[in-house]
Amino acid sequence: MTCALEIGRWIASLDARAIPADASRACTDTVIDTLGLSVAARNTDYIAALEQSWAAPGPCRIFGSSALADAPAAAMINGTAAHGEDFDNTFEGCPIHWGAVIVPAIVAIAQAENRAAGDTLKGLAVGGEVMCRLGLLAQKGVHTAGFHPTAVLGTMGSAAGVAATLGLSAEQTAQALGIAGSMASGIIEYLADGSSTKRMHAGWAAQCGIRAALMARAGFTGPMTVFEGTHGLMHGFAPTVEPDFDTLVGGLAERWHVAKTAFKPFACGTMTQPFIDCAIRLAQSLDADDIVALECSVGEGTVHRLWEPIELKRRPPNPYAAKFSTPYCIAVGFVRGDAGLAEFTDEAVTDARVLEVARRVSYRIDPDDEYPRNYTGRIVAMLEDGRTVEEFQPYLRGGSHEPMLTEELAAKCAANVAYANCESSVADGIVEFASRLGSTADVDASVTDLLRNAVPTS
Repeated sequence: MTCALEIGRWIASLDARAIPADASRACTDTVIDTLGLSVAARNTDYIAALEQSWAAPGPCRIFGSSALADAPAAAMINGTAAHGEDFDNTFEGCPIHWGAVIVPAIVAIAQAENRAAGDTLKGLAVGGEVMCRLGLLAQKGVHTAGFHPTAVLGTMGSAAGVAATLGLSAEQTAQALGIAGSMASGIIEYLADGSSTKRMHAGWAAQCGIRAALMARAGFTGPMTVFEGTHGLMHGFAPTVEPDFDTLVGGLAERWHVAKTAFKPFACGTMTQPFIDCAIRLAQSLDADDIVALECSVGEGTVHRLWEPIELKRRPPNPYAAKFSTPYCIAVGFVRGDAGLAEFTDEAVTDARVLEVARRVSYRIDPDDEYPRNYTGRIVAMLEDGRTVEEFQPYLRGGSHEPMLTEELAAKCAANVAYANCESSVADGIVEFASRLGSTADVDASVTDLLRNAVPTS
């Protein structure tokens, strides 16, 4: 039996009521986080460009707006918005952002096909689980090959999740995954200039999953060996990895990796987050004028994305490029005490105080660094008087070692909604919608009705 068919059989036999409470809660927490971020980006130029270029009438909501679109367009726009400021959820084991892909895809198809809350929750859980398992399978391989894991693996997770929501057969789901393999894409060359393509990767993957599942339902076919085949997904996108496909399909009915979803405290790349915590703590006892250098110990797999070329990273060309510059993120955390949405603006990335600290940040590769199994941060501050002061953050805050509570995610959602100048009722409605989505009392309720009643347009 191929991996795609094993996944298809698991999905076809899964009842939403059998999803464990921790996995269900991770899904509803992700809905809160993702929809809040979709609203936060509503006034950006890149979302305006998408709304103009992806105009397609339909019944699906564009969050933070009164606009409607068909399911693929809504998934594209909402997914791009959710991932656009790099503040969305992640996963320890491989830095994928499953929420920004799976939530827009599943909520859109549920509206378009008038599906119930239970079908929607099943799609969220399945899509997130497949993405997380693929991340554990691929490890650093997708990044090493020059591709974006959220884009490539997200296309597969989206297809699986949409198939689950639509109630496709095991065979149809396997075909959808086979089709999705030829839609997967996403190079990481945006790192060169901070251009917008990374932002669209989540939305692109979301809409691809919808199209792949609908094509499979209509009878279109794809290779059943899409994962493990000679020319399959792993060969194309992670050729340096020797895959153990039990990671993908083993214990599908027993183990839920999606339950270990992590949420970001800062609005930037995942692996930079622990270093920002270190910088904020260093600033509590040190003055910037006393620092000669800030040397960071890093995992080798992070260097080509977050550290090199070092002079460009010390002086990023725009706010989006700054999100993938560890020197800048450390400096802005040290100087401003935070790295939220307000720290990635045109004004912030040209702040002379921040750039002066960034100029003193360097790195060394630590062969014992746990990346990608764990995300850590270590900074040694070298001072004018010859002393050194060290800070170490042993894990990602918001992850499995120090998870965010639903109440904290609701507060983050409220802050993101306020950032977009929306009424607080929008955040309240998002939290209510997520709560009802995970409630057994509303398992048969229409998602369209739940959205209409709980989440106001602005």
